[in-house]
Amino acid sequence: MIDDIEVTKALLEKVYELGRKNNLDHVEGPMGFSNLDKVGVLTEGFDEIGTMITWYNHPYYASHFEQLGYSVEKEYLESKFPFENVKPEFFEKANDLVKRRYQLSPLNFKTTKEVMPHVDKMFDLFNESYASLSSFVAISDVQKEYFKKKYISFINPEFIKFVEDKDHNIVAFSIVMPSFSEALQKSKGKLFPFGFLHLLKAKNQSKDMIFYLIGVHPDYQNKAVTAIIFNEYYHTFKEKGVVNCFRTPELADNLAIHNLWKHFNPVVHKRRCTFLKNL
Repeated sequence: MIDDIEVTKALLEKVYELGRKNNLDHVEGPMGFSNLDKVGVLTEGFDEIGTMITWYNHPYYASHFEQLGYSVEKEYLESKFPFENVKPEFFEKANDLVKRRYQLSPLNFKTTKEVMPHVDKMFDLFNESYASLSSFVAISDVQKEYFKKKYISFINPEFIKFVEDKDHNIVAFSIVMPSFSEALQKSKGKLFPFGFLHLLKAKNQSKDMIFYLIGVHPDYQNKAVTAIIFNEYYHTFKEKGVVNCFRTPELADNLAIHNLWKHFNPVVHKRRCTFLKNL
C-alpha cells in the first residue's frame, strides 16, 4: 500500500469484516499458509539485499500497523556470516563421534533425480522437527507436491544434505540454496530472452548461500547430529569457493537454532515481525 494511513485502514477493515463473518477473534500477519511461506514485515535492514523467499517493504508498513493499534506478536531474525568464520574444529570431532555412537551416515546427492525419492520423507521429518514452534503449521500432501515443483528443481542437489540411521531412516536434513537475488535483479522479472541464463549461472556459480531449512528428528535433537551436516557442507562449500552464508528468518525465541550457529559468529542484519490485533 502507499504511505497513507487511511488507505491501510480501509484495506484492513475488509479483512476484519471477513474475520468477524467467520467468528474469528484476532488478525495476525503478514504470513503465509505454512512455515515454508514468506512471513513478517521488515523492520530493520532496509538497505540489505533481500532473498527470494522473503518480502521487502517500506519502513512505513510497521508504522501503519502500530498507529492502527497492532502489537508485535512474533519477531524473526535474519543473520549472515562469512564462510571463513566456519572453523572445522568445532564439528569435526563431534562428527566422527556421533556417526559411530548412533550408527549414522550422511547422504549426499549429485542429481535432482537422486533427491526426489527422499523428499516426502524429508517433509514428514520437517513436520516432526518443527512441531514445537509457536508458528508451526503442518505441511499437507498437496503442499508437498507443490514445494517439490517450486523449490527442489531450483536447488543444486549438492546443497541438499540428509543424515540417515542404520535402517536408512532420515533423522536430519538441511537445504541450502544459492542466492538468486542478483540474478533476479538482472533478469528484471523476465525469464526470456536471457533472464534464465542469469538464474542458471546463480544456481551453479553463486558464492552466496542461503540456509533455507534444517531439521532434526526429536529423538536425535541435542545429540550433535548437526555436526554431520556442517561437516558435509564445509567440504562442499570449500570446493565451490563459497564466500558468504545467510540464514532465512528464524523466530527470535528459538534459542536452540541460535545456539546452533553461535560458533560462526553470525551478525543479525535484518529483523521482521508479525503484528496482531484482536477483533
